[in-house]
Amino acid sequence: MTGSEGRGAPGHSRAGRFVIAIDGPAASGKSSTAQWVADSLGYVHVDSGALYRAATASRARAGGSPAEWSEDSVLEAAARVTLRMMGTWLEPLIDGVAAEAEIRGAAVTASVSRVAQMQRVRAWVNDQVRATAEQFDVVVDGRDMGTVVFPDAALKIYLVADPWERARRRLTQGLNRRPADEEIAAETERLVKRDARDATQTVQAKDAVLIDTTYLTQPEQVERIVALARAVTRRPDDTSPVDA
Repeated sequence: MTGSEGRGAPGHSRAGRFVIAIDGPAASGKSSTAQWVADSLGYVHVDSGALYRAATASRARAGGSPAEWSEDSVLEAAARVTLRMMGTWLEPLIDGVAAEAEIRGAAVTASVSRVAQMQRVRAWVNDQVRATAEQFDVVVDGRDMGTVVFPDAALKIYLVADPWERARRRLTQGLNRRPADEEIAAETERLVKRDARDATQTVQAKDAVLIDTTYLTQPEQVERIVALARAVTRRPDDTSPVDA
């Protein structure tokens, strides 16, 4: 975030900072669930994955094979990424312009895992996330938010789901139709390989609440996390009921 963008949002202050960290493997529903939770609580949603994707997209514009990208070149490209407050969501911009379709495209998806393993790129992303949390109460999602970035987060959630179900959800969202079993099988294989690549970053914090979303609807996921957040933030003298 640059300049005064996003400052002074109602209901947020550094003194009242509250961090909800949501981690989990690819396609476990972290980002969409985190946005719903942020909307429900009036917090700011920080999608760390979107920052990695924006850095990847920015570097891709310079050309060259992703396998040959240097960490220095990715960091140089990442410097062109800024954040803009959009309600309760921080939108990554490249050269000051929104690029949501680009950062969610297949080319970026194929390369972002490699970029996310670059340690100085990870440090850059974590700096952006922490800087936002210094200004607002936040819901952050990623793979190591509760272990590396915010080890003292007030509430940590770890989302998991069966790989087949994760693949089905991803395809349904991307294709806007019911995918065939063959398509789901191929996507499941890709996700399992992605899980293996991301294994060192995707670790459940010891004090995280594990939520298996395989058989849960998204509203049910959100309801559980919001209830947990409200339970954690209740003051000892607050006798109002906690949502179940």
